[in-house]
Amino acid sequence: MTGNVVTTPDNTAVRTALWRALHTQVDEAPHVLEDAIGARLAQDGDGWRERADMVPAHTGGKRATIVGRARLAEDLVAQAAGRGVDQYVILGAGLDTYAQRHPEAGPTMTVFEIDQPQTQTWKRNRLSEIGYETPQWLRFVPVDFEADDDWWDRLKAAGFDSSRPAVVSWLGVTMYLTEQATAATLRRLASLPAGSTLILTFFPPIEDLDPEDVPIRRASREGSRRAGTPFIGFYTPAQIIGLARQAGFTAAEHVSAAGLTERYFTGRTDGLRPYSGEEVLIATV
Repeated sequence: MTGNVVTTPDNTAVRTALWRALHTQVDEAPHVLEDAIGARLAQDGDGWRERADMVPAHTGGKRATIVGRARLAEDLVAQAAGRGVDQYVILGAGLDTYAQRHPEAGPTMTVFEIDQPQTQTWKRNRLSEIGYETPQWLRFVPVDFEADDDWWDRLKAAGFDSSRPAVVSWLGVTMYLTEQATAATLRRLASLPAGSTLILTFFPPIEDLDPEDVPIRRASREGSRRAGTPFIGFYTPAQIIGLARQAGFTAAEHVSAAGLTERYFTGRTDGLRPYSGEEVLIATV
């Protein structure tokens, strides 16, 4: 056997896409995010609802976090577009479906998806199978992180203009990285021009979680460890804000799980709310 052959995306990317779809199927309207495409992209067939990690009663908090963070990122993109920003970078894109759900963005926004080459090859083939061709304004940027590819050089080679502002989303990644790796990426992104925005998610330490969310974190931590992708990056809000400011961002705002709830989940009668184990940072240049 030569090399690592990826025939399907990693389980985290699949689960994230399926949770977005599950939200529209089992949670009450209004839905925080409408994403029916994710399930078609992630899995061929309808059997995904039988997966153990798709039990609605056991996944509400994580599901709410997934759709809440995606909605916040897309709201930031819409706000930035209103200011004339025309570049959107998705670091660790996985099975993100922004480009397929927002074809109207094409005239005003170039979208750059960064991920592993094999994952992107699979995704492009799968999109074609379900009837979505790749528009000129959607740029796939394959980066072999294990081979120390320079993602910044790859991004610019795909047409990204680092002299113009951009929105960058970096969701569900920092928990797998050392602080040094996270800080290096923050420094690179802080070099973007004024008017640029970064949204990322981070894991608070387990002792800072709401008590009811501690078992969820412990189960996730064990599953991630077994999969060979252990959680190693944990930050208090003050620590992640400090990293962003040290990197060169002029402003940084922590959006807690309660803050996401206030933005997108108030008035719900089904009790759906984000899990306190993953929170958001918005940093601006």
